[in-house]
Amino acid sequence: MTRGKSSQPTEVELQMLAVLWELGPSPVREIHARLSADKGTNYSTTVKMLSVMIEKGLVKRDESVSPHVYRAAMTRDSAGRQMVRNLIDKVYDGAAMSLVLHALKSAKASPEELTEVRRLLDEMEGR
Repeated sequence: MTRGKSSQPTEVELQMLAVLWELGPSPVREIHARLSADKGTNYSTTVKMLSVMIEKGLVKRDESVSPHVYRAAMTRDSAGRQMVRNLIDKVYDGAAMSLVLHALKSAKASPEELTEVRRLLDEMEGR
C-alpha cells in the first residue's frame, strides 16, 4: 500500500521553513548559506528540498525576479497550529485536553507559564 504525500513538514523541511521565517523571502543561495553553516547541507540538496516543498505547498517561488525568491507559504504560528491539530487527532483521538495534560506532566512549567495556563482557563470559563 502506498502512502499519499503529506503536507505535514518533515524535520528537514521545518529547518528550511525556520530559515525562511527568520530571513523572510530569500534566494536559494541565502537559504543554502544558512543551512550549510548549520547543517553542512550541499547546494543541490537545498534546491531539491525547495522543489519538493513547492510541490507540498510549504513554500512559494517568485519567478518574476532573478534569482528566484522563495518564501514560506505559512507562518510559524499557522504551521504550529496545524501540527498540533494533527498530533491531537492522531495521538489523542481528538482530545485536546489530553495533550495539554500530557504536556504539563512531561515538562516542568515555569511559574509564568502556569500563570498563563490559569489565565487561559479563566478566559475559557468566561471569568
